[in-house]
Amino acid sequence: MQSVKVLVRARRSLPKLGAFPHRRSFSAQPHYAGYDDVQDQVLVDGRANSRTAILNRPSALNSLTTSMVARLKRLYESWEENPNIGFVLMKGSGKAFCSGGDVVTLYHLLSEGNIEDCKFFFDTLYKFVYLQGTYLKPHLAILDGVTMASGAGISLPGMFRLATDKTVFSHPEVQIGFHPDAGASFHLSRLPGYLGEYLALTGDKLNGVEMVACRLATHYSLNARLALIEERLGRLTTDDPSVIETSLSQYGDLVYPDRRSIIHKIEVIDKCFGHDTVEEIIHALEIEAADSYDEWCAMTLKKLREASPLSLKITLRSIREGRFQTLDQCLTREYRISLHGISGEVSKDFCEGVRARLVDKDFAPKWDPPSLEEVTKEMVDFYVSPLISEPELELPTASREPSV
Repeated sequence: MQSVKVLVRARRSLPKLGAFPHRRSFSAQPHYAGYDDVQDQVLVDGRANSRTAILNRPSALNSLTTSMVARLKRLYESWEENPNIGFVLMKGSGKAFCSGGDVVTLYHLLSEGNIEDCKFFFDTLYKFVYLQGTYLKPHLAILDGVTMASGAGISLPGMFRLATDKTVFSHPEVQIGFHPDAGASFHLSRLPGYLGEYLALTGDKLNGVEMVACRLATHYSLNARLALIEERLGRLTTDDPSVIETSLSQYGDLVYPDRRSIIHKIEVIDKCFGHDTVEEIIHALEIEAADSYDEWCAMTLKKLREASPLSLKITLRSIREGRFQTLDQCLTREYRISLHGISGEVSKDFCEGVRARLVDKDFAPKWDPPSLEEVTKEMVDFYVSPLISEPELELPTASREPSV
């Protein structure tokens, strides 16, 4: 494990976060009574030279609780320091990788006036995302099944992201009055053209092939081959990324998006979503819909009109700022937005969105403000402004610099 030791000694000499290559949150699932033991919610599979963290709340699509994220963070920290571990993996049990944070639990906590536990969830989550983004050892996320919101946030910082024919990726946060977080403004803003704005504002889904095409995923394999891949990786005794890369490629598939893929609409996406404001984006889509009679334009407009107007404007601002910021800066801004959002000082759209879509399920949220015209610049400025009565997110930027 000599190369890992060299990496540890060289930590301070590594490039700054801004030197990251351009690569490529919340769940629609309630809190379930089962899997109460946190060690059962995050299982560990130990091999000779690797460790696998297994998200294990299958009936909740592996949605994240504070205790799960805290355990993941402790495990990853201990594995990084263990010289006998060369690389780490993360996967989900059941039909999902991870559907994001357990927002229904957060909703109930806020309803009970327990905002402190909600703050602690975001603090723990964003610190774990930063740990992954600065991790010294190779790590692989197997994105088999639903990969949603902060479920994407805990996977995209990885050196390797393996998508499959079962992968469904999305960032639907604006539909529940929230914003793409857990590093989403860093990763989405680095997608080709204005695809990141499109995904963040509409919540549209990508499959595994599309994830590879836009470099959100590094590899693709059929679900049926995952057992072979995991068996192969489990036999490796290495901390060399190139060896892991070779093993993944041996079982990989060469695939291309089909003709109906959103990837083939990148020109119209750039044309419409490259505008400065949400209002201008909608206007451009309306013109495109009138000129082309494209059903995609109509569906895209429908999604935008169903979302929280405030969330749309905050999200566009967040993605645009993220394009020029490092991961730690993006997480700091997202933390401010999240805490301002759950405070309810300007709007209670987060609670209202969760209530309408996931609790009462009447699918008729009463957004406040109810229209884009009523969302002022001052409102959006407030969400991204520094915290006054709360401490800012503290990330170990001085001691943890990214491996490239």
